[in-house]
Amino acid sequence: MKKRLVISLVLLLFLTTIISKQKLLISKFNVKEIRVENNSIVKESEIQKLLNPIYNESLLFLKNKEIEKAVMQNSFIASFKVKKKYPSTLIIKIFEKKPIGILLNEKKKYYLSEKIELIEFMNLPDYQNLPYILGNKDEFKSLYLNLSKIDFPIDIIKKYSFFETGRWDLKTFDNNIIKLPPKNYLKNLKNYLSVRKEESFKKYKIFDYRLHNQLIMK
Repeated sequence: MKKRLVISLVLLLFLTTIISKQKLLISKFNVKEIRVENNSIVKESEIQKLLNPIYNESLLFLKNKEIEKAVMQNSFIASFKVKKKYPSTLIIKIFEKKPIGILLNEKKKYYLSEKIELIEFMNLPDYQNLPYILGNKDEFKSLYLNLSKIDFPIDIIKKYSFFETGRWDLKTFDNNIIKLPPKNYLKNLKNYLSVRKEESFKKYKIFDYRLHNQLIMK
């Protein structure tokens, strides 16, 4: 009986030692450093703050879903890539969304991305001259796709204004106002591009296409 007890104690001590060594070995691969690359808008400190729960997690078992859940809380981030540098460093390469306008809707302000996604607004010096969009993002998405179809130079637009009648006004940086009808306005936009640089049209500031097959200038 005593012999069995001694053997059991020896086995327990042996197994405890193995488990302790395994834990010590695994702990060497815990996340101690997080590096952020390729970010220009989002601050590294902001991303690292989101990743606080990842610290001391094991690189061996860390899954991308855990990282995604943390990182994608920032609406400026479009996607990311992960690189594990053993024994304890996690490298996150960030791909940011590019704002194309500032949406004002129901007294709220957002950036809009190229894919017409809402981005949390913050004052960014590089994006102070973006056009303002007065309307909702779904209506603007339709307009934006149409502008892209004809390669309309959107960099000349200062403000987009949507009306309840279902139509848009476009204001350019040289203070021209293009009044579009609710539908079939691509030909009107093409016409504006053809006439806007002609000397005889430079004195006009309002280009009103609301009446079918007519252009009224003021």
